[in-house]
Amino acid sequence: MNEKLEEIGSRIRELRELSKISPEEMAGHLKVPLETYCGYESGHLDIPASLLFKIAQRLDVDMSLLLTGQEPKMSIFTVTRKGEGVEVERRKQYRYQSLAGRFAHKKAEPFIVTVEPRSEKPAVYSHPGQEFDYILEGTIKIYIHNNEIVLNEGDSIFFDSSYDHAMEALNNRPARMLVIVM
Repeated sequence: MNEKLEEIGSRIRELRELSKISPEEMAGHLKVPLETYCGYESGHLDIPASLLFKIAQRLDVDMSLLLTGQEPKMSIFTVTRKGEGVEVERRKQYRYQSLAGRFAHKKAEPFIVTVEPRSEKPAVYSHPGQEFDYILEGTIKIYIHNNEIVLNEGDSIFFDSSYDHAMEALNNRPARMLVIVM
């Protein structure tokens, strides 16, 4: 079991309990089975970034508090230098680097996401809200609502993220993109 996942799960559980929200209520809010939600809190299951964002909103905290245990303090601006964003491996096929972790009360979560090439089809996910993806390096195939869209460096897509979607790096090379979840 990943120690980082345990720490994040423990912070979520503590904040949920302080907010007097039951595990059943939180699972319902996230639209996941109670068993899955309990797996997140125990650190046995990896939490998708989109659900972390939704948990943070429900708990009325910043997502970076869940990830790092530190409350962001910046309210006018924050600078994240190249390579210094908080890195979170949310799923085996994607690696996230938060770009505004120190900014309090964000209305969106910006990330650099690296998608590693894999032989199997990517798992699909959905989350409330909208998402903007801008391809920085490589080529990505995005599966969304029965569509397959290939995006190259410099291309972007904006979509309703409540529809099932997944991303796959093409050409046997990792791809990097700027992702903003709103």
